[in-house]
Amino acid sequence: MFEPKFLDFDLSPYTGLTRESWIDAGKYLLTGIFSHIESPDAPVVMPRKETEVTYPHKNAVGKQRQLEEMAQKFEGLARSFLIAAPLIHIEPELEICGRPIREYYHRQVLYACTKGHPNFVGYYEDLQELTDFADPIRAFQQTVETCALVICLENCKEEIWDTYSKEEKDIVANFLLSYAHAPTVPQNWRLFNMLDMAFLQKEGYPIDADIMREHAQAILNYYAGDGWYRDGHSFDYYSCWAFNVYAPIWNEWYGYDNEPYIAECFENNSNKLMESYGDFFDRDGYTNMWGRSNVYRNAATSAFDGNFLLRTPAADPGLSRRIASGSLLQFMTRDDFLYNGIPTMGFYGQFTPLVQGYSCAESVFWLGKAFLCLHLPADHPFWTAKENNGSWERLGEKEVKETVLNGPALCFTNHNANGETILRTGKVVKNCGDDHGMWNYSKLSYNSKYPWESAPSKEVEAMQYVLKDTANGNIRKCNVTLWHGSHEGVLYRRQFFDYTLTRETHWMQAVNLADFPVEHGILRADKLRLYCQPLSLTLGAYGFPDNGTEIIRKENGSAKAVILKGHDHTGREKQLAMTIYDGWDVLETLPSTNTNPDSEKSIIVYAKTERQKLYGYEPFLLISQVITKESLTDFAEEELFPIADILYTDKEKRGGYGPVTIVLKNGTQKTIAFEGMEGKLQL
Repeated sequence: MFEPKFLDFDLSPYTGLTRESWIDAGKYLLTGIFSHIESPDAPVVMPRKETEVTYPHKNAVGKQRQLEEMAQKFEGLARSFLIAAPLIHIEPELEICGRPIREYYHRQVLYACTKGHPNFVGYYEDLQELTDFADPIRAFQQTVETCALVICLENCKEEIWDTYSKEEKDIVANFLLSYAHAPTVPQNWRLFNMLDMAFLQKEGYPIDADIMREHAQAILNYYAGDGWYRDGHSFDYYSCWAFNVYAPIWNEWYGYDNEPYIAECFENNSNKLMESYGDFFDRDGYTNMWGRSNVYRNAATSAFDGNFLLRTPAADPGLSRRIASGSLLQFMTRDDFLYNGIPTMGFYGQFTPLVQGYSCAESVFWLGKAFLCLHLPADHPFWTAKENNGSWERLGEKEVKETVLNGPALCFTNHNANGETILRTGKVVKNCGDDHGMWNYSKLSYNSKYPWESAPSKEVEAMQYVLKDTANGNIRKCNVTLWHGSHEGVLYRRQFFDYTLTRETHWMQAVNLADFPVEHGILRADKLRLYCQPLSLTLGAYGFPDNGTEIIRKENGSAKAVILKGHDHTGREKQLAMTIYDGWDVLETLPSTNTNPDSEKSIIVYAKTERQKLYGYEPFLLISQVITKESLTDFAEEELFPIADILYTDKEKRGGYGPVTIVLKNGTQKTIAFEGMEGKLQL
């Protein structure tokens, strides 16, 4: 477990971390890596605990096995280099585990690029040959890592690149050229080719400017607004640790001089992100577990460093360092973060449900992007400005700040009562049955202190609706989330159960979502949009780490609440309460094992209801609340049961039509009105 030294709470009143602390953290990670490297000629191939999902895949043989092992070697080299490169520049004679780090990477980069060497990772043409040219436009993992490689070669240019002979530079350049102009994935991967070409052009090697321009215009047109880019279909941290890191580097190396219009747009987009990105993190600087590639952890903070590469950066240096350091501490100070000295394939400890097949044991070192801030000199404002906590310093005691970004369909709220940031998302499309994709993108909300839980049972999911057709037993989950936007403080979305293009939407079960923040969480007033019954429906709260949990039940009139009190894996106090009002029948708890990223055991509080009649005018509105805090101090009665009155339009008080006004005990009123949202749903 990393224990920070070189603390300065005058300069960094929130974290105590300084540039020296970051250097020490980088050495700490490198020590874990180099404890497994047996000789100066050995590649960066690390032990792994998970072997069922990650590559090299256990069933891969022959050419496929060779392909995967070559990719693994290059991931290990390039991604560990992200941590090592700035340290080599700061301390050229650095030794880790008795090995001169500069000499190791100087040698290994050449090995990786040299045909015939055991550590050679293949030209693009070699990989096509290994796959028998089955797909002429196939992209390979090596393209990703070439980009990391050129960034690292630039970050320690004087120490490694400039010390190569002309012949050695040509070896590396020819390797890079084989990927720079080759096919790539039409999403953030285009930036990998762009940086390969930019580095080569900067170093005097010829490139195809038309290919560069083609990629650059495509990246620019992936922009969705508010600083965010669409990556594939989805929005996630790739917008931050890819688009908003690589584009500023490209500006510096190539864009400002050769494509000034595109470069200006990239700069404006990064600065737009900085207007709200600080509020994406919580009061402790924690990164929310959301989207794919969660093994990259605090790499999401690298967007701040990217902004400082621009000619006119907008990022607040004191806030940027505070968040970067807070997120670093979030992971590195946990005793379950490492396995044999290497970050686990998980978010905290090993957590297989989030792992994806495109990852290997070395993939985790993408978190090294967070360490790119060390390329900023010691006198840069990022290191010299006093830490500040942005919006959190200006919020009232129980105030909530809400940010709505319609472009990427993101709504995040900063809750000063508990210091948590809650994210609600839209514009989500996943295949039916893609549980992994739904966990990453389709949860009703993501909480910075309650990372998403995988399925504890077929009929219950944390922060997801699960519908069961009681006539045939079919289970359906929400794989598509449409975005409507916020109106008078209420966020509107729609989720479809088992959405498919082969059926019209009227033949799909759905739920219209309406929710708004309260002091400690989110209050929901969702409306069923059904065509077929009978059915049962469940809704879970966040997964709660179970390390000895007290379960308390309370009632207030027809409302019911379940409160969980306990501690997470680190011993931090945790408390969660779920309250149900109209539309729900019961509130239960479900214990689970190996479905929570924080702790081996967990508990999910969930609500359940049934609908029996095919066309009966049964309750449509489902009103519930989930609130949390980071202490065991009891919730007040008005926090557990915040609703004073629910005013319906229909005399049956079931919410089938017309506005519904929810009157809170603190005097707040929210009117829920679903009519009209049909014409403004977005993907």
